[in-house]
Amino acid sequence: MENNEIYRMPLIGDKAPEFKAVTTQGNIDFPKDYEGKWVILFSHPADFTPVCSTEFLTFASMIDEFKAIDTELVGLSVDSLYAHIAWLRKLQEIEWNGLKNINVTFPLIEDIRMDVAKKYGMIQPNASNTQAVRAVFVIDPKGIIRAILYYPLSTGRNMQEIKRLVVALQKADKDGVATPANWQEGDDVIIPTAGSCGTAKERMESKDENMYCLDWFMCFRKEGK
Repeated sequence: MENNEIYRMPLIGDKAPEFKAVTTQGNIDFPKDYEGKWVILFSHPADFTPVCSTEFLTFASMIDEFKAIDTELVGLSVDSLYAHIAWLRKLQEIEWNGLKNINVTFPLIEDIRMDVAKKYGMIQPNASNTQAVRAVFVIDPKGIIRAILYYPLSTGRNMQEIKRLVVALQKADKDGVATPANWQEGDDVIIPTAGSCGTAKERMESKDENMYCLDWFMCFRKEGK
């Protein structure tokens, strides 16, 4: 029977919708199996498509970089497990942009019935009734959605930007700060805005060499880059 259940698209701050699925790396119970880890859950429209192929080659080539920041990758499309396996095997034979002999070791979810895609709002009828758009969900170690990115079917994602996003979120959690535009690891960070006139005055008059203010509401902490 067709599953016509309607789901509300999860939002930043929501608990990641739970599901159990078959993947190219065995069965998973999500997000339970990833408790204590950051996770990038991302969808792609279909196997054996060129944009998706470049994305998977790039993500797979960066697997050690993501593991170094305690982050796991989980992919999804509405194709079958056997199509996934055939496609990933074929990717090992493709050389692109200096990448070759790439083995995809992160799980790719089989979602033929689109159950997971619907739970996460990855099926958008005005784009396609049968393909998941390029969605990215960054999920923290407590299973909370911290960031959501959506791309059209025609546009490949920037994996370095996705990694930068995770690093910025980790920095914010660890130090209670925010990160400015184009922030990269090691750049100065923004400290919370003053909540009173007294605090604002203190900051503007502060002699702390590790802090500087452009105005009372815009103060930075030096990171010693």
